[in-house]
Amino acid sequence: MSKLIALSLGPGDPGLITRSAWLQLQRPDTVWTYPIRSLRKESYALDIVLRAGLPLPEQHQALLFPMTHDVEKLARHWLKAAQTVQQLLQSGRDVLFLVEGDASTYASFCYLARTLLELDATADIEIIAGVNSFNAACATLQIPLSEQDDTIAIVPAAYGIGAVESMLNDFDTLVLMKVKPLLDDLIDLLARRDLLPHARFIEKAGSPVERIVTDVATLKGEKVNYLSLLIVKNPQRERGELLRGCRKIDSLVANESVVFDENRQEIPA
Repeated sequence: MSKLIALSLGPGDPGLITRSAWLQLQRPDTVWTYPIRSLRKESYALDIVLRAGLPLPEQHQALLFPMTHDVEKLARHWLKAAQTVQQLLQSGRDVLFLVEGDASTYASFCYLARTLLELDATADIEIIAGVNSFNAACATLQIPLSEQDDTIAIVPAAYGIGAVESMLNDFDTLVLMKVKPLLDDLIDLLARRDLLPHARFIEKAGSPVERIVTDVATLKGEKVNYLSLLIVKNPQRERGELLRGCRKIDSLVANESVVFDENRQEIPA
């Protein structure tokens, strides 16, 4: 039985394609599919593979996932993409769906897979994990994503400035994805919280046009690419005292200090 395989390719550097994904790309008996954001734009995921030196196979198909917040329009395109994949699967060949980054992290693949399963609950789907853009960015910047008992939040910046500011009180590291629409407001927030020295901007991580900006304030008023993120460290965040190797936190049920072990089981004080 043929299957749909999500092929995570990493954020842009072909050297970050995993061995599992590379082996799938060598297969002569598959159909490549890949997302495009408009009919006038090339596929970023496909470009990663082509820069790896692999030729485009005879059987390949672009799938349109437009940049819009129109729910009905999105649903129509998800359905059309799933129907296309369903037809390709009926040919008896496995279908590879090329994904930049990781297929489980803010990727178009989740909508494709969900819609395909609505059309056919027996559809066979496999996901091959990949390197996320924020992992690659931290490696390039040579900064840790987390240390010891650091807390991390990975969120689309579209959640809004209020939500981001609230998270700064609870997390040691914020990874803000897709910052393009709110970049100026985020810069203002970080300036007000004295966190600009602890912020780093990364655009198209790992690609030939990767851009890293350490003085984030200089980006004020500048247009940036959709594939951009901010990594914000918050050394000012207050932490509870250590008790038996665990942090005290305030109970959500009562205003009492409780301590949890690594399995989230309460430890008697």
